[in-house]
Formats: sequence, structure tokens, C-alpha cells
Amino acid sequence: MLYRIYCLYLPHILCNTMQTTTHSNETLYPHVSVDCVLLGIHDDELCVLLTERRNAGTGQTEYKLPGSLIYETEDLDEAAYRILNETTGLKRVLLRQFRSFGSPHRTANKEDVLWLENASKMKIGRIVTIAYLALCKVRRIKIGEKYGPVQWTPIASLPRLPFDHKEIIAEAVKEIRLWTDVEPAIVFDYLPPLFTASQLRRTYEIIYDKRIDVRNFHKRINAMEYVVQTEESQQGMPHRSARYYCFDKKKYNNIRAKLNTI
Repeated sequence: MLYRIYCLYLPHILCNTMQTTTHSNETLYPHVSVDCVLLGIHDDELCVLLTERRNAGTGQTEYKLPGSLIYETEDLDEAAYRILNETTGLKRVLLRQFRSFGSPHRTANKEDVLWLENASKMKIGRIVTIAYLALCKVRRIKIGEKYGPVQWTPIASLPRLPFDHKEIIAEAVKEIRLWTDVEPAIVFDYLPPLFTASQLRRTYEIIYDKRIDVRNFHKRINAMEYVVQTEESQQGMPHRSARYYCFDKKKYNNIRAKLNTI
């Protein structure tokens, strides 16, 4: 099953609408690439979006992060938007550049290098990659013309990935946890307008990969002035209906503004 990506609103993350640029007559730069890590929750697991690639030696289907060498005249942000557009069909996205990876061992695997040389029609040596990250709601995805099929893959059961893509994903998971610590609105933007305490707790559990004590979590919710309990409850439940909460964005922004002035 294929899904569309909807990225979250992050005030401190780059937000832009990129125009599609034609690079058919331009030259790829063989030493710098951009890789995009899209994380999302699917089937109650934290997943990453992977694209297919064909093994140059065996012809078997393998998977990789959406990524590409940059063009000679291309800005890094422009490259990231191009890659996401080619992968998902989206033009307006929310991304954050979070780290670079430049180990000389990134291209130690000959199969990976052979695949990239066949794809780029260039001789490949050492490559530094710039990684971008977004936390995304999982929906039906529009397939780009270049990368072909994609799939959401659980972080806990990644297949063999080329280069250092597993390391990049591991660092992205650490980064998204830092984001939710610094900017809790990320989690609430991920939820529906009305949500239960259980839904909120489970979202945190999936992102942090750990169980959270229910009683302590309710105390935590009560301490969040911007999490407001509503008069509405779940309907048609076989047991006691849970009360719905909502995220008061105005109150949240006011609290954040006061903290920033201290």
C-alpha cells in the first residue's frame, strides 16, 4: 500500500515552496549528495520512507533513502526539495537540515558504488552527504517519475541499506526526539484536532520507543496548560468512554513567547 506524505508545521524548520527546476543539461557534482529522512507512524510503529533501487550486480530489488547527488549549480536546500518532489510529487514541504555524513568508508561497498556510477554515469570516489529530516503523517503518496515505488518500513526491521543509510536513520531518530523535547507542538500537530490521553501517550511511546506510566502521563498532561480537556467523549465504546482533549495553539504560543523573553 502506498501513502501520501503530509509534513508537520515546525516554526523553526525551513518552509518553502520550491519551483521545479530542469537540470537535464546540467552536470552532477560527484562528491556531495543529499539524503532525506521522512519519519512517520504507520501500523503503530515508527517508520521511515524508503525508495526502491535495483542492485547493479544481482538485479534484485533493494531499498534506500530518497537521495541524489547534487547538480553543479544547485543549492543544498533546492536539492532536498527536488528529491522530495521526485519521490513524492510534493512541492510544498517542511524540512530541516540536521547533519552531514562524510566518512571515507561511506563508499567502501563496491556494489553501492557500482549502482551509483550506473545511475549517475559518473566515476564515483568519496561522497559527503547532507541529511534532511521531517516528521510526517502517513497518507497515500503520489509517486514521482524518477524513483518509482516507495514503502514505509519500520525502524525496528530495516532491510539491508546502502552506504551509511542505517546510521543516518539512527541519527534522525535521535534528532526527532530532540525536536519533540524542544518543540512539543510537533506532537500535537501530528494528532487529530480532538485526541484522547491514550492517543497522545501512545504517540510519545512510539517516537521514544518506550512505555510511559499512565498515571504519571496524566499528571504530565495536567501540567500542560495548552492541552485542554473538552466536553466531548468517544462514542460507541464498549467500556468507559475517554474524554477528548484539544491543543490550544494560541495559549501554547503565548507560553513559548514568555519563556523566550526570560
